Amino acid sequence: MAKSTFNKEFLDKIKTTLLEEKERLEKELTKFSKRNPHTSDSYDSTFPEYGDKDDENAAEVAEYAAEVPLEESFEKTLRDTNIALKRLEEGDYGICKYCKKPIEEKRLLARPTSSACVSCKKAITQEL
Repeated sequence: MAKSTFNKEFLDKIKTTLLEEKERLEKELTKFSKRNPHTSDSYDSTFPEYGDKDDENAAEVAEYAAEVPLEESFEKTLRDTNIALKRLEEGDYGICKYCKKPIEEKRLLARPTSSACVSCKKAITQEL
């Protein structure tokens, strides 16, 4: 695997951004879900309990249905964040996983979890 060639100051800035994002995501997830003890970076939405009346039951189902996609989105972002942190730790952060060239700093600043350069990402999304 190619090694990162970014300077320490840049990598420290990225690490701080990623750690802040990780903390924010975990905090948001705990508002409506519990960590799954069997899988890392996985949470299970909690089913709200308002009561036994029909309107309360309908509200419970509606809230739960709204939270599940949000949970999945937060979990995916948290997984991407943890992968980027691991790549930082291993010294290969900012290297495109497809062409093995450095990802542009501007792209990493805009999206610190990027694992592909702009050229490869465009090629992949056009194929889909």
